[in-house]
Amino acid sequence: MALAWARKNLVVVAVSGTSMEPTLRDGDRVLVRRTSLPRVRRGDVVVLEPPLDGPYLPGPAGPDGRIWNVKRAAALPGDLLPPGVPGDGDTVPPGTLAVFGDNPDSIDSRQRGLFSGDRLLGVVVRRLIVTPPQSQ
Repeated sequence: MALAWARKNLVVVAVSGTSMEPTLRDGDRVLVRRTSLPRVRRGDVVVLEPPLDGPYLPGPAGPDGRIWNVKRAAALPGDLLPPGVPGDGDTVPPGTLAVFGDNPDSIDSRQRGLFSGDRLLGVVVRRLIVTPPQSQ
């Protein structure tokens, strides 16, 4: 029974890129609990599909044919729109969220705008594999 629950509610996602450094590194794997937008809290690390339009097109699709972004939830529906995030009005509209990468060079809501909560996979519950830091 626990195995059936885990298969339905948990998924492993590989981190690709540097947008979440230093928290997560390229090549890390994270365990994600599937959830919906109302269960996300500000500060959670989330996995979601990026907007597929605009000047910052997402990278190549993963093995499942989908494109996933790993970002930190910065503002949720009803929160004040964070500085630098384009949007209509002063607050995050229902059904959307603003996400930021931990790396200041991340492409996130400041460039792509608000992300749709319908494209949310879930919340990261733990890092499974840590990629060793690269020596310079």
